[in-house]
Amino acid sequence: QVQLVESGGGLVQAGGSLRLVCAASSRSISNSVVGWFRQAPGKKREFVAAIRWRERSTNYADSVKGRFIISRDNDEKTTYLQMNSLKPEDTAVYYCARQYCSGNGCHESSESHYDAWGQGTQVTVSS
Repeated sequence: QVQLVESGGGLVQAGGSLRLVCAASSRSISNSVVGWFRQAPGKKREFVAAIRWRERSTNYADSVKGRFIISRDNDEKTTYLQMNSLKPEDTAVYYCARQYCSGNGCHESSESHYDAWGQGTQVTVSS
């Protein structure tokens, strides 16, 4: 089973940028999805963005569209979340996750369909 490790979190001012990195212990299977989720204190974990590994097609939560960009590297082990125009409401622990799926069997925004998770990285956005 793949192991995932997030990095790149930190403290930034509103309007600033961060790039989160999800490093996998093994190369991704082509029929897979890597997603980013976040959880703020007192809130349920919510979907942020996802990318289908082979197609590089992407999916974003409405709250981050136009501000965040998810991408993957050619090393087939690394996924990025570029976070721009950050807002205080983006403050959360950010997690990356993987699900093995294809076509209509993929549920990119559903936490329960992911079977591997990282430990999370803290993102704090100040006013």
